[in-house]
Amino acid sequence: MDVFKAIKNRRSIRKFDPNKKVTNQQIEKLLEAARWAPSAGNLQSRFFIVVHDQTLKAKLMQASGGQKMVDQAPVVIVSCTDLKRVTYYGSRGRSLYTIQDATIATQNIWLAATAMGLGAVWVGAFNEKKVAKLLDLPSTIRPIAILPIGYPTESPRPPARRPINKISKNL
Repeated sequence: MDVFKAIKNRRSIRKFDPNKKVTNQQIEKLLEAARWAPSAGNLQSRFFIVVHDQTLKAKLMQASGGQKMVDQAPVVIVSCTDLKRVTYYGSRGRSLYTIQDATIATQNIWLAATAMGLGAVWVGAFNEKKVAKLLDLPSTIRPIAILPIGYPTESPRPPARRPINKISKNL
């Protein structure tokens, strides 16, 4: 799929087909898309947890305020920052660059999922400490986004977008 088509077709999918599984090969392709995302200083300060376990997904759902799609998706990828990898940039690296690295990699996953006929939704509202504890993360790995992924059973309409002249300025 053309990248512009994937960008325009990407939707927040909250309902997934429970009878269709996401294969390990598909997950590997999604992680490969994340791996090729740009990063500050090419330090690649991101880390991904792939969750298949239903009990753990249910706990992640609770830690994300009861957002049911976390529990109902066949697979969930938790995008994290790896704070050890950005020490070169000091506090700005820890507070900004590593978050940018994880988020752009997560966007790559989402666009790759769209191109592969999968659906996903970005879950950013969650209790970070609870998620870190559930995933047994060391203090240097920080969860940034939860991405439930599966085959969509819904096809939301495109949301309205502000015009380009309202979101940009030519100098």
